[in-house]
Amino acid sequence: MYIYLYLNIFTILFPLLLSFDKKVAFYKNWPALFPAILVNALVFMAWDAWFTDLGVWGFNEAYLTGIYLFNLPLEEVLFFITVPYACVFIYDVLNAYIPKDLLQPYAKPIALVLMLVLPLIAVFHMAQLYTSITFTALALLHLVHLRYFGTRYLGRFYLAYLVHLVPFLLVNGVLTYLPIVWYNDDYNLGLRIVSIPVEDSMYSMLMLLLTISVYEGLRQRKTVKQYASLAV
Repeated sequence: MYIYLYLNIFTILFPLLLSFDKKVAFYKNWPALFPAILVNALVFMAWDAWFTDLGVWGFNEAYLTGIYLFNLPLEEVLFFITVPYACVFIYDVLNAYIPKDLLQPYAKPIALVLMLVLPLIAVFHMAQLYTSITFTALALLHLVHLRYFGTRYLGRFYLAYLVHLVPFLLVNGVLTYLPIVWYNDDYNLGLRIVSIPVEDSMYSMLMLLLTISVYEGLRQRKTVKQYASLAV
């Protein structure tokens, strides 16, 4: 039963097919998207392999193909490609179909709350590695993002994050309910959204913010180069 593989296919199928929609034309952004996904994949695969070795989480072989890359199931490696692709697709679709940046007025307050609260929780739960590392990393990435971009993209990012929670709950719900991926509660808060560790919601935000930060950084650099060439 290759359920994890089927979940990966389900995750990317519709975003991939709809990438050629005329209004969004998502395929035109692939030159910025694929490097962003690569950066994300390298970071999270290294993290994933480390936590797997530590026993923070693991995988149920009954739902896998049995193919491993870098000591990780093939499906887990694919997860770091299919999920960022689908999430950035959601981000671009919302940008195309909702011109107004609805959450822009709240972006900085949300970021400041996250940067204050998450490290505080991490400090009091240092032994819970999934909690402490994820929460600290997300707070630091917000700090870096604000340093380079301000709140230019954060409002739209938060909207995309809220929308992505629907497929997130479906996919992660299956992964953790069966379970395909199991978690050692010694390393997390032990709080679940049904069967999903609450840390997964912050882990997903971290993965999405990293991908979009690189993605928008590359697109911004391309725009600057285009303007510079026109000015010459």
